[in-house]
Amino acid sequence: MIGTLLLLSWATSIDAAVDCTAVTGLISACSAFITYGSPDPYPGSPCCDAMTNLNVISDSPDNRRSVCGCLMGLITTYSPNSTAIATLPGFCGVPLGFTIDPNTDCNLY
Repeated sequence: MIGTLLLLSWATSIDAAVDCTAVTGLISACSAFITYGSPDPYPGSPCCDAMTNLNVISDSPDNRRSVCGCLMGLITTYSPNSTAIATLPGFCGVPLGFTIDPNTDCNLY
């Protein structure tokens, strides 16, 4: 949790777009849900905390486009599990401001 807070303070203190390494690191908290559709088939607290943090770092149009692009890359890379990734914001009740879908044009956000 402390690492996540440090990441957030770093990410919000610069004007540069969000790096995909940060997005991948946050999404890694959801790996069990993405891989196995568990626990209970909801993502759980660490994963939803990560989704909340993604929402926080998506605080500007540039950052939102960057997070969107990173997530699109992840769903392409993990295509068998892309539906699980796409459902994370809904399960966690966290609006990211864009739809996680392979056809999403991140430049529109």
